[in-house]
Amino acid sequence: MLQLRNLDKSYATHQVLRDVSFDVLPGRLTGFVGGNGAGKTTTMRIVLGVLAADAGTVTLDGGTVGSDDRRRFGYMPEERGLYPKMKVLEQIVYLARLHGYSRASATDAATALLERLGLGERLNDNVETLSLGNQQRAQIAAALVHDPDVLILDEPFSGLDPIAVDAVAGVLQERAAAGTAVLFSSHQLDLVERLCDDLVIIAAGQIRAAGDREALRAQHSTNRYELVSAGDAGWLRDEPGVRIVDFEGAYAVFDVDSDQTAQRILRDAVARGDVGSFAPQHPTLAQIFREVVR
Repeated sequence: MLQLRNLDKSYATHQVLRDVSFDVLPGRLTGFVGGNGAGKTTTMRIVLGVLAADAGTVTLDGGTVGSDDRRRFGYMPEERGLYPKMKVLEQIVYLARLHGYSRASATDAATALLERLGLGERLNDNVETLSLGNQQRAQIAAALVHDPDVLILDEPFSGLDPIAVDAVAGVLQERAAAGTAVLFSSHQLDLVERLCDDLVIIAAGQIRAAGDREALRAQHSTNRYELVSAGDAGWLRDEPGVRIVDFEGAYAVFDVDSDQTAQRILRDAVARGDVGSFAPQHPTLAQIFREVVR
């Protein structure tokens, strides 16, 4: 498990991180979200040893992270860092060999990964001839080829079309299922919400929310419910303790003033006819984000 505890970082008089703490668990995808300048990239660079924190610790499996531990990391920066004149396969093989792979095993691993990411037909093309989206896929392959225990990706889905997003997402889910601890930042909140097991929200250099996705959604839920009934749900307008949020025929979203009111509405709906569904409505990640960063 990767643990960040009480990280502070300042540039001159500007403090960019303040008491940043969260965990990245093995076998889980952790989404790291925040606005521009919130502190995501600075945090990742401290984890990787590119920057030094002013205070705080980064540990892996209980021990302070050192250079040997970071050889177990895979990293994809937001800025592309591949050699433009090298062929795609040659580039990824070279990076695998830097991590101790033999030429044969590096070639096998790089070829399989590039094919899995949809670059099988571009193995012998120079990196500079690839589209920006395909360069992004190659950059992800560079972070993954040595089978890291910890994977840190800065905006890995930036510039990808929907097919490429699915390919990259599938690879990351496979790595997490195999036990890798995966941390990635993204501005695409719907994608983060769909993929991630855990979420970390940062704003102005401070962690505003962190933890299991469903636990965070439950924590930030209000008494809002969704009803799909057999007939017109307009009767809800006249119910005490109910505020209609969305309504269309047999479908309604509404807030209640108490759990008792919700149970009364359910009993009344059943008495009026078949109920297709009645369930609490949890907030989206975008709604939670707006709430905690105010």
